[in-house]
Amino acid sequence: MKQKIKVWDAPTRLFHWSLVLAIPFMWFSADTGGNWLTWHLRVGLFILGLWVFRICWGLWGSDTARFSQFVQGPAQIKRYLAGQMSENEQPGHNPMGALMVVGLLAAIGLQLLTGLFAADENTFTHSGYLNGWVSDDTGSLMRTIHVNFFWFLLGLIALHILAVLSYKLIKKINLIHPMLSGYKYLEGETKPLRFASLPMLVLAVLVAAAVVWWVSGQG
Repeated sequence: MKQKIKVWDAPTRLFHWSLVLAIPFMWFSADTGGNWLTWHLRVGLFILGLWVFRICWGLWGSDTARFSQFVQGPAQIKRYLAGQMSENEQPGHNPMGALMVVGLLAAIGLQLLTGLFAADENTFTHSGYLNGWVSDDTGSLMRTIHVNFFWFLLGLIALHILAVLSYKLIKKINLIHPMLSGYKYLEGETKPLRFASLPMLVLAVLVAAAVVWWVSGQG
């Protein structure tokens, strides 16, 4: 008989779906230009806050959010690919999903970094918040990387979506519903999961807010 198991906490789910909404907006606002670039910068700060929060949550958050708990080495990845690791053993991110999480966070981090230093070479009014820290040539280079690297980030996102759909259609495993509800239905025993306390959540939010506040003051 299947048991209802809590896997994803509310902060992790809120981070995920906020990012799902924010990234398409960043694409739209950058492509549209004009006054939308003001909102591009503002939502960029919001994504920065999300990213910093997720890094903090990956260090001291709940078990299924902690990098130390779900990022696996080559031996465990090999076990998973060989079908020797059940969902009960790794109820959160499986080893391949963990690689995708790390890859996406790294890619978003680079996109944020280049955006913060990028120069607005069209109207000169919407440069990144940290553009004043670098030379004109560096600001121009950061803009070029920011614009072009976004397509690589979109490719990773498309790969992630394709993987989620393949799990649903081929393996008959729904990964979307648990990220909405926080729960999975699994047969048999699962390893005990620890969920972070409210003070740890407050600390992560404060760190993210402090970074956003500091960066916004540099523009």
